[in-house]
Amino acid sequence: MSQENYYQWGHKRRFNTFSDYIRMRFGSRVQKLTIDAGFTCPNRDGSKGRGGCTYCNNNAFNPSYCEPKRSISDQIELGIEFHQKRYSKANSFLAYFQAYSNTYGELSILKKKYSEALKNDNVVGIVIGTRPDCVDNEILDYLAELNEKTYLTLEFGIESCYDETLLKINRGHDFKTTQLAFEESRKRGIRTGGHMIIGLPGESKEMILREASILSELKVDQLKFHQLQYVKGTQMAKDFLKNPNEYTEFELMEYLGLMVEFIEKLKPEIVIERIAGETVREYNMRESWGLRYDRVLSEFEKLLEQKDSWQGKYFKKLKNG
Repeated sequence: MSQENYYQWGHKRRFNTFSDYIRMRFGSRVQKLTIDAGFTCPNRDGSKGRGGCTYCNNNAFNPSYCEPKRSISDQIELGIEFHQKRYSKANSFLAYFQAYSNTYGELSILKKKYSEALKNDNVVGIVIGTRPDCVDNEILDYLAELNEKTYLTLEFGIESCYDETLLKINRGHDFKTTQLAFEESRKRGIRTGGHMIIGLPGESKEMILREASILSELKVDQLKFHQLQYVKGTQMAKDFLKNPNEYTEFELMEYLGLMVEFIEKLKPEIVIERIAGETVREYNMRESWGLRYDRVLSEFEKLLEQKDSWQGKYFKKLKNG
């Protein structure tokens, strides 16, 4: 297959990578800085439920500098120091409000926290992680205003496109709520991201692959994929020990093969931020693949090359979109 067939959308690689998008958008490398701003979640504080989603333990992916007892300004300074030790060329950053639901609060509080992050001269934009049921017209209108002043992405936890799965993992909302959140954000010109978990209990390979078309129709701007991981301290980890036959454990190449098939069906314009996830080793109940993400990504790109495949290879544009 000739190069123009998989580079036709302007991709430098066989899928539309976040790093390429960022370099195109900013002209240089920009690093995300994770922030824990002390928010909670309606699925934890009792307004919708307690205990949270069955898979969730935020401590499993928060970096060491990221603690809500520290001010946002201090977390950013420590985060910059942390990343500059790892990446000598990291001088520009996106403030990433990651832990729990970062639009779940009074608008005055949200404004104060976002503004504090954007005061740092090295911060060139903001990424806000939240739930689809934690935005309303007032919040979205404000984010639309903020979007005109700085780079902004609103990242929703989608996790699954199926109501039966969302119920099983105790999400506290249905997929229609997700669709509405994306629709209202898009109306306001807000860039949207989505987070998906691959391999949730009860989902077959066919169901997972069908989600590529559903997500393409959702018109999400960028996606982040994590394989299902069993994290200590979660209800899912406890359930897995009791009923292991109800859960899927992917070998590395099995998972990467599935993701090749997935992105073949995915709209080519969607930016892929991550193809797999990592957790802090001490929280991982099951033995991981034993590779850092850069190695996993390398294996994924090798597999795309071997299969002569690329994002959108079998994508079929919908009649209405």
